[in-house]
Amino acid sequence: MAILDRLASIASPAVAFRRAIKLADNGRAAEAFALMSVAARAGIVEAEYRVARSYLEGTGVPASRSEGARWLKRAAEHGNVEAQSLLAALYVSGLASAEDEPGVQSQRLFQRDSTGEPDFAAARAVAEKAAAAGSAAGQAILGYILTSGPEHMRNADAALHWYEKSAAGGSAEGALGLALSLARLGDPAKRGMIVSAVRQAASAGLPTAIYLLAVLNEQGIGVERNLPEATRLYQEAAEGGLAAAQFRLGLALIEGGLVKPDPDAGEAWMRRAALTGNTEAAYLLGERYVQGGRQDFVEAAAWYRKAAEAGHQAASRALASLYLTGNGVAQDSEEGARWLRAAAEGGNLEARTDLANLVLEGTGEPVDRASVARWFEEAASAGDLVAAFNLGLCFANGVGVSQDETQAAQWLRRAAEGVPEAQYMYARALQDGRGVAPDPKQARLWYKRAAQAGFPDAQAALGEMLLNGRGGLPEPAVAARLFERAALAGHVGAMFALGALYESGQGLSFDPKAAQKWFVAAAEGGHGHAQLMLGRYLSKGIAGERDPAAARVWYERAASQGVHEAADELAEIELA
Repeated sequence: MAILDRLASIASPAVAFRRAIKLADNGRAAEAFALMSVAARAGIVEAEYRVARSYLEGTGVPASRSEGARWLKRAAEHGNVEAQSLLAALYVSGLASAEDEPGVQSQRLFQRDSTGEPDFAAARAVAEKAAAAGSAAGQAILGYILTSGPEHMRNADAALHWYEKSAAGGSAEGALGLALSLARLGDPAKRGMIVSAVRQAASAGLPTAIYLLAVLNEQGIGVERNLPEATRLYQEAAEGGLAAAQFRLGLALIEGGLVKPDPDAGEAWMRRAALTGNTEAAYLLGERYVQGGRQDFVEAAAWYRKAAEAGHQAASRALASLYLTGNGVAQDSEEGARWLRAAAEGGNLEARTDLANLVLEGTGEPVDRASVARWFEEAASAGDLVAAFNLGLCFANGVGVSQDETQAAQWLRRAAEGVPEAQYMYARALQDGRGVAPDPKQARLWYKRAAQAGFPDAQAALGEMLLNGRGGLPEPAVAARLFERAALAGHVGAMFALGALYESGQGLSFDPKAAQKWFVAAAEGGHGHAQLMLGRYLSKGIAGERDPAAARVWYERAASQGVHEAADELAEIELA
């Protein structure tokens, strides 16, 4: 400290204060701080506030949020309105706490500052003082506390009052708060006031206000629709660092609508938005790398992960899909289930369905099984028929609940009102007497409903009942048509049945060649008895084609599936 500054500090704190201001104005921050701290310790309130700002901004002294807050408290307690407003802002942001111990603690200068939870009670106490003293900044903060603080503090009318006063006092933040408060009222008559308040805040350079003004221009709310102006404003807010504006501008450049499409520029803005914390931008970037022309699963996984780690449910589900398939990441079913679980527990219905499918296939943790059953029950009780069907499967297989065939049948019956697979499963329960009294006649009716809906398993099951006359009169011709429909849909059992009908001439004309054709289709589909029959046809030349070597192959395949007749006939070939 220069000799004159030492003399000033000794002579009078007021002189030191005035000298400090001059030094600060001349860019000599460190010297200014030394004298300002003398004045502050002497109780000059403005000096206390300036020392606080120096610590908060790191001007002339190492930055220390805790020391800045301590000096702000002193200045605020002594009535400095600016200190009260700034301290309230720190409390709201979790950057200061009313519970900090008073007194000088020099060791704080060497500690890393950390962000804590907002202290709305302390913030409100000092903000009310600043607001009552006419501080536009304090009024804006008080309005925010009354709007966004804990539920018991909220008071929309009082918030609107303070925002109006703050905006009238020239506060951009107050004007923005006023606009948002008026918008929440949903009164079309207030649109002019909303636009005026947004413009006031935007003219002060608030990126959020600029973004809102862009939205108003894009949608023509309170102003004439003006897409070029909306684009300009989005660009201005985006360049100001607002992630929401970066995202909207990026989306517009990718999809068009506002501006001429420029996918590369749009993706660049999307990246900026994602890196600034916009989870939707990160998710859509992942989608672009999965579905776009430049497919890159590794890049997609990186962006999905960024969004998923921030709680984006669709991104969590998409990342799970990559882990389950091994695209862009090492295949890991446990990690896939973990991300599905995160999305499902967040309420994503598609993720719940995916996780449920994993569980029903035998994958997933025990906790997943219990959760899946609970989700199905919640949805089923609300009338979701697919959920009712899945809950029925849970009870049938003991997934997440105790196995209970009666409960299974009840839920399957409910789902059968609209789910073909449930109609088929309920018909099976009626046919076999599982969870309900056996009733072949009713089983036949439910199979018919599912068959008419195009469900191949039901078509084959109904065909069998009609062929054998279970639950009603035999109808071989109708059974044959049902088997054909199911066979054309790929049902191997129905293919075998068609072959048997052509061989016997029951319901169809006797036709060995047609029989062999369907035995071939069923045998190639892995049907053991069809393999046996094909072996016989080829061994004996029943349809005109004799091929002992091929017959041996089909007998061997049938025998390997436990068809004893095939083993016997294979032995006969060996002896021949």
